[in-house]
Amino acid sequence: MLMKEYRICMPLTVDEYRIGQLYMISKHSCEQSGGGEGVEVMRNEADMHPQHGQGQLTEKRIYLSSKLPAWARAFAPRFFYVTEKAWNFYPYTITEYSVSFLPKFSIRIETRFENNNGDNDNDPSRWMSSKTGRGPLEKGWRDDHKPIMCSYKRVQCSFEVYGFQTKTEDFIHKVRRSFLFLY
Repeated sequence: MLMKEYRICMPLTVDEYRIGQLYMISKHSCEQSGGGEGVEVMRNEADMHPQHGQGQLTEKRIYLSSKLPAWARAFAPRFFYVTEKAWNFYPYTITEYSVSFLPKFSIRIETRFENNNGDNDNDPSRWMSSKTGRGPLEKGWRDDHKPIMCSYKRVQCSFEVYGFQTKTEDFIHKVRRSFLFLY
């Protein structure tokens, strides 16, 4: 099992991020749908976490056969899906991924959003928000910028298939930015 922690700082508040996150999840689902592929919501219901309280559980099937890299398409069945289970107890979330034809593969992302300046060198230094007037960000912006928030993510990847574990872990790290900002 591979486990990494990421800290992603952004020049906005946790509440502002939540609005943007909900919008981007919806937009991403729409963009990925079409041509026989896309997102199917299997369940969407209230849930209770013993530590984080009331929240929402969503389970989706994501059909994306054509989006796999060539090396993975050679081994994958023609039609398959990724199951995404997401527990949203904002500002704490858990997202789990599994693949229909790989029972020994899973990804689990635990995220905690906080209004602080976690330690990260991932600076969006070339962009300015027309809505808030924030940016572009200069070196050291985390030290005195207000508002500021940090998304703390612990990502676990498990793929117990001899001969594919390293290649799969490398692939997960290459695409991690896609799903770390969304979830």
